[in-house]
Amino acid sequence: MEARERVDHCLALKVMRLTRPSIGQPALPSSDTTDLSQDMLKLKLKEDVNSLEQLEELSLGKLLILPQAFGSIYLGETFSSYICIHNDSTETCRKINLKADLQTSTQRISLVSGQDELELGPGETIDHVIQHEVKELGSHILVCDVTYSSQSADKLNFRKFFKFQVMKPLDVKTKFYNAERDEVYLEAQVQNITQGIITLERVSLEPSNVFTVKSLCVEESEDEDSGIFSNGTALQPQDSWQYLFCLSPKPGAGSDKMVKTITSIGKLDIVWRTAHGDKGRLQTSQLQRQPPVSGELSLSVVSAPSIAVLHKPFPLVLKITNNSERTVELQLNLENENYTNFMFTGVVNSMLGLLEPGGFSKVKIDVIPESTGLQYITAIRIKDLLLGRDYVYNDQVQVFTVADQDLVNIIHLGADKSGA
Repeated sequence: MEARERVDHCLALKVMRLTRPSIGQPALPSSDTTDLSQDMLKLKLKEDVNSLEQLEELSLGKLLILPQAFGSIYLGETFSSYICIHNDSTETCRKINLKADLQTSTQRISLVSGQDELELGPGETIDHVIQHEVKELGSHILVCDVTYSSQSADKLNFRKFFKFQVMKPLDVKTKFYNAERDEVYLEAQVQNITQGIITLERVSLEPSNVFTVKSLCVEESEDEDSGIFSNGTALQPQDSWQYLFCLSPKPGAGSDKMVKTITSIGKLDIVWRTAHGDKGRLQTSQLQRQPPVSGELSLSVVSAPSIAVLHKPFPLVLKITNNSERTVELQLNLENENYTNFMFTGVVNSMLGLLEPGGFSKVKIDVIPESTGLQYITAIRIKDLLLGRDYVYNDQVQVFTVADQDLVNIIHLGADKSGA
């Protein structure tokens, strides 16, 4: 095998990652080799050029230290690097081309094209600043290729590699809750899995074209009563914060049945900063939910009081929806037997008529509570006369029953004061 001749190049290539400096710490003597008294330790700290004056014992440091290596790079950050080509020789180099590519596990990204043919005299430099938003996890390799001509050779070339790892800064977990009125609630838990503090500047949901979104977290610019969850910002390592969003179908998005079958909800967009102020942005892939499972008929509560008075009737408005592919003929049956907590009054058996597929019917019934406390309205029966099927709905609504009207007024007064 023929040995390859070593070439002493006229040009030198240096690469440094551009990031904010950190605060240096005073160098403490090792206790393994030296037994220092308290006075000697204070003297050592005072003599250290990096110790903060009059606060030497806190070991805070006062000097800024530039990064000595690429360090930790997190997904969503912008990788910035300074590339310097310096002519160390006494010759003039010509036709200098620089190519810089970022190699990932899936692609090769060109950062510097290398089309300019420059000339560099002795002691002169060429500077390049490259930036790239990191969008992949795992190993990344910065490949720098320099081609030039010297007085002794027409074409010389050398290449350098700089490897670094891209890590995940945040762990995002989501849960979906399907409401009866076609709303979808998204609970997002964002956890800091880095070794430092992360500040969340924005956590928003970009909905799909079918939904509109409302955040249920209190933003700093909004009134404190505009949400049900406070807005978290700074996260210590391994800490997490929860966010809640409500998605509602847009007017004209389609029938209720079609909206219930839609699984794509939207994307979470997260903007964050590290403890040194470096900005990053993460966007999740399209979030998918499991469509709600509904039977042939569904029963939902349109309106019901939260508090009722014992032995006084209150109105209850129900909505019956036909989710099947066929026309149904329905009859509402309300039974009072074997139930001592409440009674149905008025017309307890009524014909709801024919319901086309996707159609619905609203019905108002009167309920008399017979016991105090939290009561469940049960035993609402609907019969399909065409097929002879019975549908029974239990625990559809909860009503708190009190003994007299004075207690209702006291409860409402307490709620008004707490809201104020």
